[in-house]
Amino acid sequence: MKQRTLKTHTVFEGAGLHTGRKVTVCVRPAAENAGILFCRVDLAPNLKVRASIENVRSDEMRQTAIAVGSGRVRTIEHLMASFHGLGIDNALVEIDGEEVPGMDGSALAFTNGLIAAGLEEQNAERKFLEIQEPVFVDQGDQSIVVLPSSSFSISYMLSYRDADLLDQYLTLPILPEIFEREVAPARTFCLKKEAELLLSQGFGKGANPSNTLIFEKNKPLQNSLRFENEACRHKMADILGDLFLCGKFIRGHVIASRSGHALNIELVRKLMMTHPAKPEPLSKTLTVEDIQKIIPHRYPFLFVDRIENFEPGLRATGIKQVTMNDYFFQGHFPGHPVMPGVLIVEAMAQVGGVIMLGEPEHRGKIAYFMSVDSVKWRSPVLPGDTLRMEVEVLKKRAKFGQCAGKAYVGDKLVCEADVKFAMVDRE
Repeated sequence: MKQRTLKTHTVFEGAGLHTGRKVTVCVRPAAENAGILFCRVDLAPNLKVRASIENVRSDEMRQTAIAVGSGRVRTIEHLMASFHGLGIDNALVEIDGEEVPGMDGSALAFTNGLIAAGLEEQNAERKFLEIQEPVFVDQGDQSIVVLPSSSFSISYMLSYRDADLLDQYLTLPILPEIFEREVAPARTFCLKKEAELLLSQGFGKGANPSNTLIFEKNKPLQNSLRFENEACRHKMADILGDLFLCGKFIRGHVIASRSGHALNIELVRKLMMTHPAKPEPLSKTLTVEDIQKIIPHRYPFLFVDRIENFEPGLRATGIKQVTMNDYFFQGHFPGHPVMPGVLIVEAMAQVGGVIMLGEPEHRGKIAYFMSVDSVKWRSPVLPGDTLRMEVEVLKKRAKFGQCAGKAYVGDKLVCEADVKFAMVDRE
């Protein structure tokens, strides 16, 4: 099965259910393997953050929120449910405020808008999370479990144990046409007493009886139901939205009892622990963007522009284009620009770090200097030179590595050194 994105963009406008602030959302196509990206165009228009479990902020009440730079995007679950339910792998969500608009309280407007924009098949294969054995979380009388299955389905048992909202139960296979018809139209809801509490706590400023089913005596106030068990169906939509934070489509049967956002998120965290992602194979040639995914260095302390002949755990060739625009020329031998020798050694060490951290078992770790030996600087490196660093592994253990590096300009050896470093987990 191939990945899908939108054919063109679509726009949604409205007020957030909790903040009450008006906001505009533009959903655009995205590249293969991009996932669902969020961008706060009012704060940092160039920053795109993936809607994934590591970016979730769990201090939100009755909603799911992610951190996007210095800001938040709140109440993403209905839009995420639409992506998940319709089978959209990749999309860019541009938003000019902190909360996704509530629309009519359901995922219907988002679903209709995305369908109207059209869906386009891409070349990359879709990513699935295959459930091999039961995974569950529970908290008192709330629980959610995923069982192995060849397809995706959800069973939900709603029980508020309150006369204002009687028990409901539903099981549905999740396919785009079923989601569109049976789940997307189901609106958010709460009990009348809950609505009063939420308002007193500063939530629900944009909620009203037209976009939120407010139950009293098992009936919605000033509104009518779209389904007899609409509340149960909306809980299924929330699960769809929250589970898509794992970044993959699930093959399994989800069974939830009285589950809400907090428990859904805990299930995603556990799924990520029990089904860790396999690192993507790395290319023989790495761009600066690829390099920054492996080592933590950034401008102005990243001294490798490109890596060639890359063999994780063995060897690689690093390229640094030295230009007069490099910041260190401003204060190092003014009037006679020479690249500092220690930075040449640092550049070779960064190539060594990429070699070691490029191995699957070391992905996500950090390489710290332990020692530098046998250093020799043989010739100056000047603006306009192309620094080529040939680095290979001498020794490696579970937590330590030693590399030998030689730096050249053309065929001239300009520096050589042996570098040892420790590989440690990020805190």
